[in-house]
Amino acid sequence: MAAETLSTEHLGLWRTILRARATIVGEVEDALIEAGLPPLAWYDVLWPLAENGPLRMGELADRVVTVGRTGLSRLVDRLENDGAVRRDASGEDGRVVVVSITRSGRRTLSRIWRVYEQALVEHLAGVFSEQDARYLAERLRALG
Repeated sequence: MAAETLSTEHLGLWRTILRARATIVGEVEDALIEAGLPPLAWYDVLWPLAENGPLRMGELADRVVTVGRTGLSRLVDRLENDGAVRRDASGEDGRVVVVSITRSGRRTLSRIWRVYEQALVEHLAGVFSEQDARYLAERLRALG
């Protein structure tokens, strides 16, 4: 049975998760700015397109973690204007928009990843062993 009130320890855990996320994302964003690259949200949109192929906007929204659904459309506009993605009508239903990554988008993704990976190495791998990382990932996956 679940607790009826939130313990001090659980509230502390929640605050620690939020603080850690904000710190790491901030460090990654700073590294990207310093390298003259687009923000992390670009990577977040380009990566699922590179991994999965063209996606409907709804499918893309389900895979993006740094941008809410309302901001995703505007971000895809910017990515399209930059030439990183292309929008097309679905062959099955012309009313449905499908987003795909372009060659330019793949190059941008690769450039962002080099900086992003280094920041993660420094701020995660430099703090947690692989065993710690497996344990924490397993426990956090239980949240959803």
